[in-house]
Amino acid sequence: MSTNQLTPEEEPVCTAWPRLVQMGLVVFLAITGGILVRYWVTPDSDGMQQQISRLTAQVGQLEQEQAMPAQVLNRYRNSICYIFGVYQVGFPNQRPVQRTRISGTGFVVADGLIATNRHVAEPWYGDPDTDALVARGATPRLEKLVAYFPGSPAPVTLAQAALSSDGDLAIVRMSNAPFQPQPLPLATTPPNPGELVAVVGYPMGVLGMMAKAPTPVYVRLASRHDDQGAASELAALSLIRPSATCGHLGDVVGDKLIYDAPTAHGASGGPVFNSRGEVIGVNAAYIDGFSGGTLGVSSQALKPLIEQAQKKPI
Repeated sequence: MSTNQLTPEEEPVCTAWPRLVQMGLVVFLAITGGILVRYWVTPDSDGMQQQISRLTAQVGQLEQEQAMPAQVLNRYRNSICYIFGVYQVGFPNQRPVQRTRISGTGFVVADGLIATNRHVAEPWYGDPDTDALVARGATPRLEKLVAYFPGSPAPVTLAQAALSSDGDLAIVRMSNAPFQPQPLPLATTPPNPGELVAVVGYPMGVLGMMAKAPTPVYVRLASRHDDQGAASELAALSLIRPSATCGHLGDVVGDKLIYDAPTAHGASGGPVFNSRGEVIGVNAAYIDGFSGGTLGVSSQALKPLIEQAQKKPI
């Protein structure tokens, strides 16, 4: 009987010890959890807040980048002009052998000064046909170079002010402008690959603007073969309006920018904006058949030309 009595007395002791150990473990884990909450969870909460702040900033940047093309158009449209020109190449005392019309884009960089490509300001620059004629003694001559600004009914006469000796950049001077468009802000730091860019200009020149015009205007001008006459009519109707395309900066090699924003003939010389609305380059050329092969020249190379043009007597 004594054995039978001891067994039930020992049994409660055996079961109480594991329970006591379990209770101790629970208390230990609770204390440890409290310590972890204090030293780990709180910093994680701060880190989460930082992550939320970073994500919020990134979303804000994406929204800014998405709205950037419309913002630069609305803010700087009136400072970006359509350039029309005519040049001829000929021999002395003979009729011109070559007479060519050109279209391009320019933008105001200082009082009375417009930046564009050299092949717009000096249209025979890089033209192999002209080079062949010059080698035979011919002389190229700029017959006309004018700019049409949005909101202005009359063209402004342009004259060469500074030409780059080693790049496709030029500064031209407005000689009879009745207004002073706002200069565009030039970026102070070099751009980085991957940045969003917007290219503003007049792709396809007069044809591009006619395509955007109301149908009656388009029908009336479509049969004309006078680009300057059509541009003057578009100006009188306040239809000189640049277009914007977007892309990303693929690479930066020296003063050359490579990006995938689409462009076309007539947009040469237009400003290339970054997401902050600063001009990082001047649109210069594109490679047929390669969607990422639009080329520009860094706006950093414009600064010495602007200084040179400002020092040149008018």
